[in-house]
Amino acid sequence: MCYIYPAVFYREVDGRYSVIFPDLNDLATYGNDFADAFAMAQEACGQYLFNELKEGNVLPVASSIEDVIAEEDGAIVNMVDIDLKAFERKYGERSVKKTLTIPGWLNASCEERGINFSKVLQEALIARLQAR
Repeated sequence: MCYIYPAVFYREVDGRYSVIFPDLNDLATYGNDFADAFAMAQEACGQYLFNELKEGNVLPVASSIEDVIAEEDGAIVNMVDIDLKAFERKYGERSVKKTLTIPGWLNASCEERGINFSKVLQEALIARLQAR
């Protein structure tokens, strides 16, 4: 499901852009340039909407672009879209099945000791990601 919300992009003195979503409790983010700010706006919007739906809340109605007023000269009002299905596939907590190959002796030893393969693999992958 795709959602579109207006966002206000403010150019900062250092060239970065701050982004505010008036319809989403003034959700804010920023980016190093306009393209980065737009990508960060999509991520922030997706996370906000994903969490709201996960908690069972009703999503706010999006204002029309004409109704959003930029409070500073030079600010840009733009619509930001997010595909929540794609967002959930990328960031959701739903488990996915993976096939792996290990030596037979390691499989037998782990099974004898009651080792949970999924848990060990998750812990190892998280540790690897944190080490980088």
